[in-house]
Amino acid sequence: MPRVKTGVVRRRRHKKILKLAKGFYSGRRKHYRKAKEQLERSMYYSFRDRKQKKRDFRKLWIIRINAACRLNGMNYSTFINGLSKAGIELDRKILADMAMNDAAAFSAVAASAKAALK
Repeated sequence: MPRVKTGVVRRRRHKKILKLAKGFYSGRRKHYRKAKEQLERSMYYSFRDRKQKKRDFRKLWIIRINAACRLNGMNYSTFINGLSKAGIELDRKILADMAMNDAAAFSAVAASAKAALK
């Protein structure tokens, strides 16, 4: 049985890794071993941070909504409770956008949430 060498397979594998490492700094894009190590780290970070991004945006939206609520004489938790009792189903992303760009509309929503609590 003839000996099988990995020439073509290895070349393809290395090219695939080096192609994915495009844009990395210095030897991390040129040398296979360093590129592979950096790529493993990069993939881990990108996977982790796709989840983290969702948490970060939710935090930001809550901070913005809370600030706008306090301008309308209530706090965030009371506002959210009032929204649920009033049957208003706006998500935090939309509420935060309203708080930033359309204060009058947010004040109307806050007033209806406040009325639902009474």
